[in-house]
Amino acid sequence: MLPALTGDEARHSAALTAAIAAEIAAAGGWLSFERFMELALYAPGLGYYSAGSHKIGAGGDFTTAPEMSDLFSGCVARQCAEVLAASGGDILELGAGSGRMAEAILTALAAHGPLPEHYSILEVSADLAERQRARLEALPASLRARVRWLTGLPSGFRGVMLANEVADALPCRRFVVRGGRVRELGVVAGPSGALGEAESDAAPALAQQIGRLEAELGAALPEGYVSEVCLRADAWVASLAHALESGALLLFDYGLPRRHYYHSERATGTLHCHFRQLVHDDPYVNVGVQDITAWVDFTRLALAGTGAGLSLGGFTTQAAFLLATGLEAAVAEAPSDVERARRAGEARRLVMPEEMGEAFKVLALTRAIAQPLSGFALQDLSHLL
Repeated sequence: MLPALTGDEARHSAALTAAIAAEIAAAGGWLSFERFMELALYAPGLGYYSAGSHKIGAGGDFTTAPEMSDLFSGCVARQCAEVLAASGGDILELGAGSGRMAEAILTALAAHGPLPEHYSILEVSADLAERQRARLEALPASLRARVRWLTGLPSGFRGVMLANEVADALPCRRFVVRGGRVRELGVVAGPSGALGEAESDAAPALAQQIGRLEAELGAALPEGYVSEVCLRADAWVASLAHALESGALLLFDYGLPRRHYYHSERATGTLHCHFRQLVHDDPYVNVGVQDITAWVDFTRLALAGTGAGLSLGGFTTQAAFLLATGLEAAVAEAPSDVERARRAGEARRLVMPEEMGEAFKVLALTRAIAQPLSGFALQDLSHLL
């Protein structure tokens, strides 16, 4: 049972639901799930990431690794330092959440170097950008002066691009295999305006994608199989590749290589929603006040990157990446027994398989970086992509 909405949340959700229902009517009574997800998350003034609810961390709807512990950001900073030493330039964070990772990375690099010329943030949520500004104002002036917010991707970027839990929020299409054919899952509005799911003939682009997917897998997907395809990921990664002149793109997210993602036994897909630290699978409730995500097909991201001229720099679990970039040393270096115990508890949550260690993966795509990245020295699963 999900918690009841507050009065303001209920009014907000009703307004966005009505707007979506109106678009469904204008579209002839059926809307692709991709478009629904785009509106639910990003509709101006009403979408989850466009409005002002508290989303991340304690009191929010979900907790990311940077919010869980600065140990995560310290390890990311060490990988950034390695790339910056080779390429120079900046750090660009895509979707910076509360700003905590930016704060921790800049603090770590100020202590151990090298600092980026700029720490740029590209944020689609005006609300989150304001929270980031408020947090980062507390940095020392020499660090605060390096932080800037961008309205679009820069050209000729050198340095490190960071995307932590960004790809999972790209709007995706959903499908079901019915009678040996691919059917697309979309959204309809009932007489009362409530939103629900309905099937339609698959758009040609989706049907072609599933056909190619089955050819790669060497078998047809079983009857009743439900899953997602994020067609937008290709153009998103290509745009990042086009902007990256030299350096590395590091993507952190929950997901799987393609053959594992579309395993025949994973027959209900990976779509899930976050509301007040609870996870559930109904995207049609609490519209606009809950997050909607799907796991990432890391094979798609890797192919999009290499197809756009980048090199595959590594693919591994979050646990292996953090251990390879000094997590254990960061725990051992704690100044007191109490602090060491606290850090040890945070580290366990970051690396244990039943927590974040295995479900979350790290993918590196590089350009003009000759040396291997240390974050993939303990384990590189690139052969699984």
